[in-house]
Amino acid sequence: MENIMLRPLTVLCSFVLMTACAAVPRGAGLQSEVLAVDDSAPEAALPEFAVEVVTRDNLVTFLRWPKVSDEHYNWISRTDQPNNRMIRPGDTLTATIWSTENDGLLTGPGQRFITLPDNLVSSSGLIFLPYIGNVKVSGMSLERARSLIEEAYSAALPAVQVQLQMAEGREQAVSLVGGVSSPGTFLLHDSDLTILQLIADGGGISAALSNPQVRLHRNGTIYGVSAARLLATPHLDTILRGGDKVIVLNEARTFLSLGAAGSEAVHNFPTDAVTALEALSLIGGVSDTRANAQGILILRRYPLSKVTADRFGPDHPRTVFTLDLTSADGLFSADQFLIQPGDLIYVTESPMTAAQSIFSLMGSVLRLSNALN
Repeated sequence: MENIMLRPLTVLCSFVLMTACAAVPRGAGLQSEVLAVDDSAPEAALPEFAVEVVTRDNLVTFLRWPKVSDEHYNWISRTDQPNNRMIRPGDTLTATIWSTENDGLLTGPGQRFITLPDNLVSSSGLIFLPYIGNVKVSGMSLERARSLIEEAYSAALPAVQVQLQMAEGREQAVSLVGGVSSPGTFLLHDSDLTILQLIADGGGISAALSNPQVRLHRNGTIYGVSAARLLATPHLDTILRGGDKVIVLNEARTFLSLGAAGSEAVHNFPTDAVTALEALSLIGGVSDTRANAQGILILRRYPLSKVTADRFGPDHPRTVFTLDLTSADGLFSADQFLIQPGDLIYVTESPMTAAQSIFSLMGSVLRLSNALN
């Protein structure tokens, strides 16, 4: 009698468990589910997305497609300058006049020299000298300006000699705004201070920055380059000018990883260019027990302005690139396919994961049935 009552219970449990198998919980979708299309949509309607298979045959096509973002910074190559301190408006000059004349034009009894009051170079590049008047010194080296002043006084003072000192004004200063240990304002004591020397003077780039980017603000224009490229390319170590502002920033470009990946997160670009294979390594690879290595999807949004019909660009603003990591061609192609900012790397679930869950549930049903019987 007891067994007769238990059988309906066993059947009921089996029915509930088998019904649950149709909706086995998973952390990612199957490739067939993600790429499924709506069959009820009219034929004339625009497809929801385009699917592109990344292989050797079409890799060149993808590499010539436009980038998702048009944001691009130019950079200024280095042009060597004479290693002289040049006088500019805003600088302060201090002139000391030496003369053999006793009680002369500028000196009193017993004086052999006089130090004139500090002279601020005007916006037009002029300074005022007693008994001489205005003298243009902007754009000259200290030696050239000293000789000019000495020559101007030589007619009135016998055996005159001039000593000239300069203190740079703010127009001969550059600002290091952030991204270094000691930001601040730095005077240009010579005309060949480079951007890397300035960063070194500021204590170097902060170790907390990922793929740091260097930005140079000059005359209303922003120039940009990565620190890694700047360090690796000597001719990009540009000479600074007065008024320049330098900022070192964290890499702003990111991509995402979801599904049966080693990690589900937002990732910064660690270098200027990241391939799909490198990106998979950065996200911790794929799950050994869940991932479908033949179903690696890269979802990308293109601006409508980039869409074309001639294969010189994507033919749909929403494009899914598929990678197969189980073949040599797929692996080589993944190592050349470039990730772009905003890409989503989606690792699909293996169909075997759902089958294993079903078998596990069936085993539970059988064990329960045996226990009840």
